[in-house]
Formats: sequence, structure tokens, C-alpha cells
Amino acid sequence: MDENENKESHDFGAILAEFEQAQPATEGAQAPKVGDKVSGKILSIGPEAAFVDLGGKAEGMIELAQIKNAEGEVTVQVGDTLEATVTGVDSDTGSLVLKRQVGRGSAAKAEIEQAHQAGVPVEGLVTAVVKGGVEVQVSGLRGFCPVSQLDLRYVEDPERFVGQRLTFRVTKYEEGGKGRRPNIILSRRALLEEEQKSKAAETREKLHPGAIVRGKVTSLTDYGAFIDLGGLEGMLHVSEIGYARTAHPKDVLNVGEELDVQVLKIEPAKGGKQGERISLSRKSLESDPWKDAADRFPDGTKVKGRVMRLETFGAFIEVAPGLEGLAHISELGAGRRVNHAREVLQLGQDVEVTVLGVDTAKRRISLSLQGESEERVAREPRVEREPPPRDERPRQPRGPRERNRGERGGDRDRDRDRPDRSDREEGAPVSSSSGGSGFGSMADFFRTSQKKP
Repeated sequence: MDENENKESHDFGAILAEFEQAQPATEGAQAPKVGDKVSGKILSIGPEAAFVDLGGKAEGMIELAQIKNAEGEVTVQVGDTLEATVTGVDSDTGSLVLKRQVGRGSAAKAEIEQAHQAGVPVEGLVTAVVKGGVEVQVSGLRGFCPVSQLDLRYVEDPERFVGQRLTFRVTKYEEGGKGRRPNIILSRRALLEEEQKSKAAETREKLHPGAIVRGKVTSLTDYGAFIDLGGLEGMLHVSEIGYARTAHPKDVLNVGEELDVQVLKIEPAKGGKQGERISLSRKSLESDPWKDAADRFPDGTKVKGRVMRLETFGAFIEVAPGLEGLAHISELGAGRRVNHAREVLQLGQDVEVTVLGVDTAKRRISLSLQGESEERVAREPRVEREPPPRDERPRQPRGPRERNRGERGGDRDRDRDRPDRSDREEGAPVSSSSGGSGFGSMADFFRTSQKKP
């Protein structure tokens, strides 16, 4: 009996020690202050307000108007998690006053000013694009959001935000004086950056080289796509989009599209910038088309392909996504001489080729276009003009000295081709000139013909 009592006493002492170790941490936890974002579970919903458990001994109170939709219906239930911002402390109950958005009506000015002081987000409707930004209606009051504060990245077309109801932070509030509207400056970017930071901390914990994560395309450039991984952005280079050759990321991806990617490496940002550079790949999640290329395309197989590049030594033809073969220049001419592949093919042209061989180790496919070239040449014969022999090319004098030299050279040629006087008198046949018709000059022809009986 004594042993059992000692054992129970020991167990109770251990439980009490654990409780005492945990209790100071709870009591010593700092209570939320005005301007802090908090999250808690709804304990009860009354006729005018809902009470929220914020952990520890902190309790919040939020008006029902803050959690009702446009139809006046309460959008939360007991046990749901609620996120809001601390705007003050109720003097009667000591509960923290919570708000999710600024109300409307005559108290709008006061509430917007309070939102500015406490950092409470406000909801507004973008109504028009003005110089340097957009006009936003907040609880019936006009506010201004600079274009640089509309999004995390610079917005080239702010017109697309018109008509959208968005959440902003009041960065500046100034009374306009008697009969004048207050000056309200808003920022959506400030809220997005705060949200991004909280998400980034969670994302960093699960990011490492080799990790497969899901992200959303945020923007497209000539060299790749930026992917939001949850508070952090990574770069998906155009060469890592897939095995198939991609001229521009917009040809295969769209902004807002979700996709799975693999983390290749994480490096510190360059140029003194904060954060990290995250390299991503979608190609690494695809099957390598070269693994079974030899089985898919045995020697002698005829396959349709598309011309991707033209070079002096041949043409690169895509026979399957991620598989390009080379048709050498000697396999393009159908027996005739070809100086460049563009003399036979055009970029983007669909052709039928014959597989000559597949080298999986070197990732090379040899192709031939002979069959199709022969048919095309038969339909459209091409006449090649060979350059004339060097001694038959006409030579144009370029100046007086060249002209005189040419004239003297011409005289010598005529003297050489002209028959000897004795030959003319004896009626000898006239020798033909090197480039003439075989009768010599016309004058010699007529003299010879006149001497004939």
C-alpha cells in the first residue's frame, strides 16, 4: 500500500512539475496590442458581438457587422477560426476590440482615421484610373492608391483593377478642412508584403533542393517564369519548362496557372538584396524521352517532324516532344549540291524523314530527307547556274588607265585573231576567235566570201 501511495505521489509530482513549467510561459506571454493581427476561435455569438479566444488569458470581441455579408447573414460559426486586427480595449469588459474592416455611414471618417492609427485594413472599390494611380471608394470616401502600391510588382496596366473590391492599408490620413474631403492614401502592397512574409516563414521550412512543391505563375519573361511558392518566388528558366523546345514561356504557360515544380537549388540573393534565389524545374518531373528513343525510332523508320533550325551543315528536325534529329546537308539535296539547308527547307515546315540511326548515349538522331526531296525536286525542278569559266567572264574597265589597258589588250587580241595578209591573198580559211561564232569578224567573212568565184 505504501508503495502504491509513493508511486501515485510521484506521478502527481511529475504532472505538477510539468504544469508549473508550462504555466509561467503562458502567464508571461505578452498580450496583443493595438495594431496587431490576431487569430483565434469563436467562443460565442451574441446579438451584437461575437467573442473570440485569442489564447492564454486574452479574449477579443468583434461586432456582428464585421462578420456579416451583404445580405446581413453572419458568415462564421462557433468554433471557426477568425483573423482580425486589434483596434482597442473595451473599458467595461477589458476585452480586446477586434475589427476586420471599416464600417460605412457617418462614422466612416472616424473609423478610417482609427484604421490608419491602428493599422486596420480597409476594403475599397477601385473606380477609376487617375494620374499616378487609381481612385478607390472606401466607405463612401474617396481615396488614392499609387500605382506602385497596387501590387507586389509594378503594374503596367492599372485599368484591369477597375471594378475590383480589394483590401488596402491606410498609409496617410489628413483632414481636408471645412467643406473639403479628407486626404486618404492607400496601399495594397503593404498588406501583400505582410502576408508574403508570414507565408514565407512557413515555406522556407519545407524548401530544400529536390523538394517538389506546388506554385502559381505570377509573371512571364523571355527567359522564364516567376512562380509563387507561398510567400517566396522561384525562377523557372525556359530551358527547365520541359524537354520540348520552347521559344517563349507564354507558349506553354499562363499567368495564374498552378503547376508542380522541383527545387533545383537555393542561393543567397546577389547585389546586396534580401531573400534567396530559388531555381525551379518542371522538366525534372517529366519522363526523359531519350530513354526509349531507340525503341520508338528504329533504323529505317519513316516519321513526320517539324523543322526547328536551319544551319549550313544541315537541319534540326523535331520528331517528338524533346527529341530533335539532324538531317545532314548531304541528306537534303536529292543528289544535287546544297550550300545551306534553307535552300531546301523552311523553319516550321512539316516534313517526313527517315531515321538513319539513334545514339542514346550522345542524344543524337541521324535523319534523311532524300525521299521527300526527290519528290519535291521532280515537281519543282531547280536550275543551278554554274559560274562561267574565268577566261570567259566579262571584265569591265574601272578607270582611264584600266580602259586604255583594256583597249590595248583588245587590239592585241584582234591582231592575233586577224588572218595574215598572205593567207587572205591565197584564200586560206579564216581562224575563229575564242569567243566568236566560228567565222572570225564580219569584215573578214565578207572579204572571204567576195573572193570566192
